[in-house]
Amino acid sequence: MNTETKYLGLELKSPIVVGSCGLTADVDKMVQMEQAGAGAVVVKSVFEEQIIHDIKRNTHMVAPTDSYGDSYEYIAQHVADDSLERHFNMMREAKRRLSIPVIGSINCFSYENWLTYAQKFQETGCDALELNMAILPYETTLSSDDVERTYNQIINTLRKSVTIPISIKVGTYFTDMAKQMQQLSWMGIQGVTMFNKNVEVDIDIENETLKNATTLSNPEDIYKTLRWVAILSKKMRCDLSASTGVYTSADVVKMLLAGATTVQVVSCLYKNGIDTLRELNDGLKVWMERKGYDKLSDFRGKLSVMPTDKASVAMRTQFMKYFAEIV
Repeated sequence: MNTETKYLGLELKSPIVVGSCGLTADVDKMVQMEQAGAGAVVVKSVFEEQIIHDIKRNTHMVAPTDSYGDSYEYIAQHVADDSLERHFNMMREAKRRLSIPVIGSINCFSYENWLTYAQKFQETGCDALELNMAILPYETTLSSDDVERTYNQIINTLRKSVTIPISIKVGTYFTDMAKQMQQLSWMGIQGVTMFNKNVEVDIDIENETLKNATTLSNPEDIYKTLRWVAILSKKMRCDLSASTGVYTSADVVKMLLAGATTVQVVSCLYKNGIDTLRELNDGLKVWMERKGYDKLSDFRGKLSVMPTDKASVAMRTQFMKYFAEIV
């Protein structure tokens, strides 16, 4: 069975990609992922907040200009460059040791650093760049138009500044998901990854403090992604990578049937180990053989929603006996 595919213009031996996570901050683990059958790896994101944390930790202060005066900017830049260089050295080592595509990932909140980091990633020789762009619209003064302009501005600038393929990884906080995703795909990017796994909020009732809930996905999380991949796959002008809630080879098959180009996995590797990649690939091949499919294109998108289909089960958000096929 041939499971080769093309993603972001890159040749992949498997549609199963390891998403950005702590595991992909370790080159030895990335080598294991390739040996276990990963089609590509997305290296752990560079977070602008982490760089700022490193600056504060190394200058041992909260109000830097009070202690360092005019020299602070020089010191802060040195710390930031050192922190970034450690990450980029890891990227270069990954490119030397892996034969599968190595995709960089960045998450910024300042416009200038989206550009700076993207250019630095290209210099490392990475094969593509995933922009981790989930924007939580928590400001009451922020409209959907403002969010759209932010995406457009960053994408347009980076497309003019780097030559490697660009994809964006998005969250679910859109008032007009279908329209926005389609418009983003028209901007010349090579891919969209749906969706980010949000860090959820919990409350410690004893200490009466906010805290982070678990960051790993659950198998039930697959359904939201599955719906939107099925709805959007025939409306997009770029590749779709499906992420969140993928645990089994059946999940991989479902995403491909819905129209995904690749399927990203993270949580199942944390819970079940890197060798899970072998099980996912083997299960995909067994299913293809049983169904008589020789290659992925024989069935990819077979169950995606046609643009003219207004009555697909994927379009229903409320339970109805008729659409649920219950007698």
